[in-house]
Amino acid sequence: MTRSQDSSAVDEVVDLCSELIRIDTTNTGDPDTVTGEREAAEYVAAKLSEVGYEIEMVESGAPRRDNVFCRLPGADPSRGALLVHGHLDVVPAEPSEWSVHPFSGAVQDGYVWGRGAVDMKDMVAMTIAVARRFKREGVVPPRDIVFAFLADEEAGGAYGAHWLAKNRPDLFEGCTEAVGEVGGFSLTLAEDRRVYLIEAAEKGIAWMRLHARGKPGHGSFLHDDNAVTHVAEAVARLGNHTFPLTITDTVRQFLDRMSELTGLEFPEDDLEGSLAKLGPLSRIVGATVRDTANPTMLKAGYKANVIPSTAEAVIDCRVLPGRQEAFLREVDELIGPHVTRSWVTELPPVETEFGGPLTDAMAAALRTEDPTAETVPYMLSGGTDAKAFAELGMACFGFAPLRLPPDLDFASLFHGIDERVPVDALQFGTRVLDTFLRSS
Repeated sequence: MTRSQDSSAVDEVVDLCSELIRIDTTNTGDPDTVTGEREAAEYVAAKLSEVGYEIEMVESGAPRRDNVFCRLPGADPSRGALLVHGHLDVVPAEPSEWSVHPFSGAVQDGYVWGRGAVDMKDMVAMTIAVARRFKREGVVPPRDIVFAFLADEEAGGAYGAHWLAKNRPDLFEGCTEAVGEVGGFSLTLAEDRRVYLIEAAEKGIAWMRLHARGKPGHGSFLHDDNAVTHVAEAVARLGNHTFPLTITDTVRQFLDRMSELTGLEFPEDDLEGSLAKLGPLSRIVGATVRDTANPTMLKAGYKANVIPSTAEAVIDCRVLPGRQEAFLREVDELIGPHVTRSWVTELPPVETEFGGPLTDAMAAALRTEDPTAETVPYMLSGGTDAKAFAELGMACFGFAPLRLPPDLDFASLFHGIDERVPVDALQFGTRVLDTFLRSS
């Protein structure tokens, strides 16, 4: 049977994505309230076992935080293996805010709807569909492929990728490169000309807790050592601060390549203004030219007329590669002498050199389905499980291929209301991923 005759992977990917969405895998960040990860892992394991894979399910450090692994042997076992990874958990969703129920997996109006449709049960469905096809057809890829479906990415991976990298590195034996989420999606440049962004770097995630201690007392008295005031002033200084413009290697490659393809200019003296020419994409790229420190949580006091002895705040910091030390120096100057800091989560930036056989295979696979496709590296302002795998020495890229409608604001769908993925984009991505894994 030829590949053109067998469309089984493309046929089933929509059902796989819809069924995965219907498994509520909400990750609140509180282990006591996380739901559904085991059920989703069991679903994935059943789909892969059904076609003959030997599955290993691993509970990662807490009850029902399950991960699924299988390996497809390749033609050349001496080559480094390729890790294809996806996470099963999703962020919370409020049903009353959505047009459809966020865990309905509804297929309507040309889209699959629901929480996780783009982050990232679409890629999980594509991976399962291709893995099942390879096993059914007896496909032997050029090298070993390790398929991993993971827990807890949305809360930093402490019960997923990072726990596994620390406690079960044997599961990744031989893996030298990794492919995961938030890359390979299209940006339309002209009527029939698209560029596909490949994630080659990520900012570091540093969730920082600020803590102040002062003299408690009655709210009616004069008070010059107020813990709430100390934290509030530190939060205001951080929240209003603009960190210096910093162009990393990946962002420079992105800007240079986009200039070649579009004729647009991105002068450094008006870089953020010129990025607006990229439309919705400017929000993603604009967040990768500076460090950020955004206040997200405050905690203090227990009564209106009592000055508390302590006050706290949490700051979501995202730090560029090579900027960690300079960033901390600026933070310490801004928070002042009355406030101390500690880390809630600290995950380092990741940057992988773009180019070589793997990214060439991505470009070639895209061009089999979209002959005008151009690939461009970019930096993600958030973070993924790639941070854990980079610590194991893997070169990590984001490549979850999707050809998107030119008017779709894709960036807003991540963690957004009415998250959805086009049906034809899912089918396109499945064909591209199939070609890529056969040739990489």
